[in-house]
Amino acid sequence: MRENPGSPIDRLLAIMARLRDPVTGCEWDSVQTFGTIAPYTIEEAYEVDDAIRRGDMAELKDELGDLLLQVVFHARMAEEAGHFDFADVARAISDKMERRHPHLFGAADQGGHHLWEQIKAEERGARGHASALDGIASALPALMRAEKLQKRAARTGFDWPDPSGARAKIDEELAEVEAAAPDERAGEIGDLLFATVNWARKLGVDAEEALRAANAKFERRFRAMETDVGEAFASLDLEAQEELWQRAKSAE
Repeated sequence: MRENPGSPIDRLLAIMARLRDPVTGCEWDSVQTFGTIAPYTIEEAYEVDDAIRRGDMAELKDELGDLLLQVVFHARMAEEAGHFDFADVARAISDKMERRHPHLFGAADQGGHHLWEQIKAEERGARGHASALDGIASALPALMRAEKLQKRAARTGFDWPDPSGARAKIDEELAEVEAAAPDERAGEIGDLLFATVNWARKLGVDAEEALRAANAKFERRFRAMETDVGEAFASLDLEAQEELWQRAKSAE
């Protein structure tokens, strides 16, 4: 199973095996499960993204290592249970990449990158997926998942022909929020957010990235306000705080 003995990946696999030993291993690592490790896997992926956005290559190297450790952790647990091992994981993704790039790894006349979605659809069919929405991970950030659901549905023709229909839907959903009983508001707000993502998609805007940028903008301006007046900020009335907000906004 182990290729290239003494390679860095073999060293990592051996470390994980040692950590997971039920008798002599780490008291924390040895008792983890897929479910308990999954949140760490997601967190590490976000930390990779953060390092990339900050352009910190030294940090990116470390975060990619942390993410690789998560893959090794899950593969080790699967190996212990007799499902598959790390080599199977590497083999499966290699097979997939070759299958999805027939113009590079197959016959020269098999087309190019435009076949990617067609091949993915064929793979979903082979796995028994009956719906166009099958295979969209439920753990994705909600805005990102909403956009992916909408894009999949659009491939079947279920989509507004232009942005105006999506924009009108926002007004409809907003009215339903305002008319909703207290116990209905969460559901109606959800519909409003979903409609907003749909409009953004029709305008060619990535809703997840747009909200990420808005979060960063708010944080930057709020911190500027705090810096401006120090600890006195919380004691200011709303009008004074708004004035500071406008000042921070103008400074940008």
